[in-house]
Amino acid sequence: MEWSACVDEYEKLVIRMTTPRVVIDNAVCPTSTVVKVDSARKHGILLEAVQVLTDLNLSIKKAYVSADGRWFMDVFHVTDLNGNKLTDESVINYIEQSLALQSLGSVHYGQPNDFSGSTALELTGTDRIGLLSEVFAVLSDLQCSVADAKVWTHNGRIASLIHVKDSNSGARIEDVQLISVIEARLRNVLKGDNDIRSAKTSVSMAVTHTERRLHQMMFADRDYERKPILESVTTNSPVVVTVQNWVERGYSVVNVQAKDRTKLLFDVVCTLTDMGYIVFHATVNTIGDRGYLEFYIRHQDGTPISSEAERQRVILCLEAAVKRRASEGVRLELSTSDRQGLLADVTRTFRENGLNVTRAEVSTMKETAQNVFYVTDVMGKPADGKIIESVREKIGLSYLRVKELPSLVYHKEGGERDEQAVGMAGTVLLSLGSMVRKNLYNLGLIRSYS
Repeated sequence: MEWSACVDEYEKLVIRMTTPRVVIDNAVCPTSTVVKVDSARKHGILLEAVQVLTDLNLSIKKAYVSADGRWFMDVFHVTDLNGNKLTDESVINYIEQSLALQSLGSVHYGQPNDFSGSTALELTGTDRIGLLSEVFAVLSDLQCSVADAKVWTHNGRIASLIHVKDSNSGARIEDVQLISVIEARLRNVLKGDNDIRSAKTSVSMAVTHTERRLHQMMFADRDYERKPILESVTTNSPVVVTVQNWVERGYSVVNVQAKDRTKLLFDVVCTLTDMGYIVFHATVNTIGDRGYLEFYIRHQDGTPISSEAERQRVILCLEAAVKRRASEGVRLELSTSDRQGLLADVTRTFRENGLNVTRAEVSTMKETAQNVFYVTDVMGKPADGKIIESVREKIGLSYLRVKELPSLVYHKEGGERDEQAVGMAGTVLLSLGSMVRKNLYNLGLIRSYS
C-alpha cells in the first residue's frame, strides 16, 4: 500500500474515533427525552453540549457526566418548558447536528439572530435607577438602532451587550470616529457622579455567545465580591454552594442547590469553565422545584482547589452566576412595530414612574420589537400594581403586557428522591468507583451499579 493511501486510511480512522456519537431516545424514559453524547474529551466540551440544549430553552431534568481518560460521556434528560418530550423531528435533527459540530470544535452558538451585520457594544458599570433609559437615549440621539440587547444587573452592577446598526442605512457601524463618540458618551453615562474608575465601554468585533459573554463581563467586574444595594425580591429561594476536597482521589467536589429553572446548569458550568476548571464527573437532578448539581473538578493542570481563599472564591462566583439571571420583579413583554427611539421612550416612562429595570432582553424580528423587561420599585421591592397599569396605559395596553413565565413542569419518578440526596449537605463523598459505575449505568452501558 502506498504511503499516501496509508495516510488517508489513518485520517479516516482518526475521524471515526473523534467523531461524536449522539443518540436521542424517546423510549428509555417515560417522562423525558434522553440525549446521549460520547466524544473525545477536551476542555469546554460539557459547556458546549449544555449550551446547545439551553439555547433551545429546553429544561434539563437530570444529567450524568463522566470523563474516562480521553473519552467523554454524558446523558441529559430534557423536556420542553411544558414538561413534554421532544417530538419535532426538526428540533431533534438540529440537536444531533449541533452537538456533533460542537464536539468536533466547530463554532456554533445556536442563537436565532444573526448579529454579523451589527456592531456589538459592551457596557459595565454601577447600576442606578434610570441608567438604561439614559443609555438608550444616547444611542437614539446618535442614530443607532438597537437590533438586540441583553442587560443583567447584580449586586449593584450592570452588564449589557447591545448590538446596534446605523438607523439610516441599517448597516453595521464602521466609522471609527463615530464609534469613538458612541463609546465616550456611553462611558460618561455609566460614570454618573461616582463611578469614574469602573465604568467601561468597548466595541467587540468577535462573534461570541451573548450570555456566556455577560457572565464573563460580570466576573471580570468582580460583581461576586460586592454587596447588593437594593433589597432582593426573591428572598425565599436560597442558593447553597459547598466545596470540599476529596484528597484520596485528587478532586474538588462542588455542590450547588438552587431553585430549578431553565439555564441553571449552563450558568454553573459556564462559570466553572471560564474559571479554568475541568469537570470530570457530574450528577444533576431535580426534586420538586429545587435543582441539585454535583461536580467533580480539577484545574487544567490536574490539581484540585488548593487553598481556603480559592474555595471561598469558587463559592462566591457560583452563587453570583446563579443569581445574575434570577427573575427579579414583574415581567413585562413589549411587542410593537419597531421605530427609532422606541427603547428610549419606553425606559424613560419606566424611570418617570419609579420602575427600576433589573434585567432586559431586547430583540427585533422583521421590524417588530419583541422586548422583555423585569421591573421593581426604586427600593428593589415588588412594583405596585397600580403603577404597572398606569405605565401600560401610557405605552399602550395592547403593546405592553404583564406576563409571568410559566412554572416548570415536574414529573414524579420512582426512586428519584433516594437517588438524589448525594452530598448536598457536604458530609459524605461518593467513592469514585461507585460514582463512575452509577454514571455508566445511567448511560446504559452496564446493567447495574449496585
